[in-house]
Amino acid sequence: MTIHKEGYTSLAICILFIFVLNAVIQFYYPEAHALKWFVYVLSFLLFVIILQFFRSPSISIAQNETHVLCPADGKVVVIEETTETEYLKDKRIQVSVFMSPVNVHINRNPISGVIKYFKYHPGKYLVAWHPKSSTENERTTVVTENSAGTQILFRQIAGALARRIVWYVKEGDKVQQGDQFGFIKFGSRVDVYLPLGTEVKVAIGDVVKGGSTVLAELAAAPAKAVKIETANINLVTDETSAEPTMVIEHDDIKPTAKKTTKKNIS
Repeated sequence: MTIHKEGYTSLAICILFIFVLNAVIQFYYPEAHALKWFVYVLSFLLFVIILQFFRSPSISIAQNETHVLCPADGKVVVIEETTETEYLKDKRIQVSVFMSPVNVHINRNPISGVIKYFKYHPGKYLVAWHPKSSTENERTTVVTENSAGTQILFRQIAGALARRIVWYVKEGDKVQQGDQFGFIKFGSRVDVYLPLGTEVKVAIGDVVKGGSTVLAELAAAPAKAVKIETANINLVTDETSAEPTMVIEHDDIKPTAKKTTKKNIS
């Protein structure tokens, strides 16, 4: 396990604060052993908490074009049919994952494809499980379109503690399923909007892992209609030749006389 790059500044500030606090206690209260031990323990706990906020564990990602991977670690708190009004403007299945302060806060691409839409929205900092957090909190909206033309919309939503959303994508980027697309510091939430007909593979209350848990399976894309043009083939005999001649009559798009192509057949 490593420390995510988004945690470097926070860790540096934490270490500096711990150093100054312990130096002050040691200088002004050299004989207060109980106080010093209390500060030592408190400093250690603070450092561990900051470390776990920004941990970046190694994971194994199994890419699959029909699977929608969970974009974040956490717990499933919403599964419902709703109308997405910002970009897709149609009925969708919303699946929401709440990330508590003890979860990994890396966000990952649920599918591979091209970023068709991205927008950052400044906003409030309601608790992440509040029903209005999806529309009123600080958030980003990302839409990815896969090779089959299916579009998935997902949002990073800031919570009461998470006051900084980080993203690494922009419109037009090609992304790979499971790769990092952003980071939310401390408690937060991610919403995913799936097409109707998608088979959701999780239930409310399930604990999920970003980039590992299969959130849903997309319905098979309808087969594309194939236009088949026909041609009338006739065999005629050329009076000047003993060999038969094939006549192919094509239906032209314009209402004109039929085109005739002759090809000798030996």
